This record gives sequence, C-alpha cells and structure tokens, in this order.
Amino acid sequence: MYMIKQWIVILAIALVYVYFTHLPQKVKNVGNPNISIVAFGDSLTAGKGVSVTQAYPAVLAEMLGRPVVNLGETGETAVEAAKRTRQVLGYMPYMVLIEFGANDFIRAQNPQASLDAIGQIVDSVQRVGAVAVIVDVGFPGMGAYSKGFQKLAKEKQALYVPGLMQDIVRNRKLKMSDNVHPNAKGHRVIAEKIYKEIKPYIKERD
Repeated sequence: MYMIKQWIVILAIALVYVYFTHLPQKVKNVGNPNISIVAFGDSLTAGKGVSVTQAYPAVLAEMLGRPVVNLGETGETAVEAAKRTRQVLGYMPYMVLIEFGANDFIRAQNPQASLDAIGQIVDSVQRVGAVAVIVDVGFPGMGAYSKGFQKLAKEKQALYVPGLMQDIVRNRKLKMSDNVHPNAKGHRVIAEKIYKEIKPYIKERD
C-alpha cells in the first residue's frame, strides 16, 4: 500500500512538471491592437536570387492570410540594421521578425556587438507595443550567435525561431547555385518553420 502511494505521488509530480514545462512561452506584447507583420532582415529575408513572391515573407503571408512587409536588405549586419529600426516601426507592426547575424559572422565581427544590436532592435520593437521575434539563421559555425539569440529572447520575452537554415544547408535541392541562399523550395521550408513558431501568437483578424 505504501509503495502504491509513493508511485501516485511521483506520478503527480511528473504530471505537474510536464504541464508547466510545456506551457506556451511568455511573450511580451501578444494581443496588441496592431495588424501588420514586418520581416526585418538581410539577403535571406530580401529573397536574393528568387522573385519577391517566392521569398519567405511572401510565402508566410500566404500561410497566415495577411500581408507580411519585406524589409530585407542584402549584405546588412545587425549593427547596420539597428540604424534603420525607425523604418520598421513606421509600419505600426503587430509583430517584427528580426533576422540578422549571417553577415556579421562572415565578416568576423564581434558576436557580442551583434547581439547588443539585436537587443537594441528588440527593445525598440517592444517599446512601441509590438511582438519581437528573434530569427536564428543557424549556419554551421554560428553557435555563439544561436546561443546568444536564444538567451536574449528568453531575457526579453521575445519569440525565438531556431536554426532557420539547418535543414537547407544539408539539402542541395533547397539551395541555389551559390550554395548559400535557398531557392524557392528552400524559402517555403523557411516560411513553414517560422509559421509553426509564430502561429500560436498571432491573433485572429476580426
């Protein structure tokens, strides 16, 4: 009888643990009254090598059934992007997808400077009442960035989308001839990954 009671207590504790560890992430500004979604990033967001309608922001817009503004800038670093945050805020966004880091990594910039810049962007986005989403590109070798982005998202109650390019890097059918940027099929994979992470935090339109 004593053993049965012990197992009941252990089971109850386990159920409580599972419940609380699987609660949706607490995200700042969810449910704000704004509508637009802005994709703020570098060449990956801009859709280098594919048409505007094939780039992931356009595909994501189809999936969500609402416009996604594409503010991608080819070659831009996180530090450079922080200087044009006002352009993003001008759209009065409900949510901003923040996708930077690859160019910082390629140029061998100090990861901390890049993380600080992303933090500034997140602060600006949240200050106007929008949901900030930190999108991790996840190229091989960018572990310091990935860890930093994940930590930053947790600290600032922002959403985090992990390893955007992980599946694409290993699959030639999803990449263009430059062996870096995704093709149209790759952009759809990216859109699906982002959609999965942000959909629970998107309010239904009236």
